[in-house]
Amino acid sequence: QVQFVESGGGLAQSGGSLTLSCAASGSSFSIGAMGWYRQAPGKQRELVATITRGGVTNYADSVKGRFTISRDNAKNMVFLRMNSLKPEDTAVYYCNVDSRVSAFYSWGQGTQVAVSS
Repeated sequence: QVQFVESGGGLAQSGGSLTLSCAASGSSFSIGAMGWYRQAPGKQRELVATITRGGVTNYADSVKGRFTISRDNAKNMVFLRMNSLKPEDTAVYYCNVDSRVSAFYSWGQGTQVAVSS
């Protein structure tokens, strides 16, 4: 059973930066395309960014140019560098597989990001 553990969230000011980390464990198979997702209060979960195992990335329009997704395949980790944070980035952030490629595994607890105006 694949498990994900997210970390690195916190409180930031508008214009600030945070780096989120995702550790994957529990599977003997390597994981393919991964994504970061977020869910703001009262809103549905949305896709933020994806990255293939080979490093090809894609971003939601709302974060393009501000966020950078990366991965370390040897460590089974995925990262999200968030720059120029905005209050609308406030959400719980989760990592999981890219659902366009693979079915979701169980969701982790996520990590909270709060951006003050």
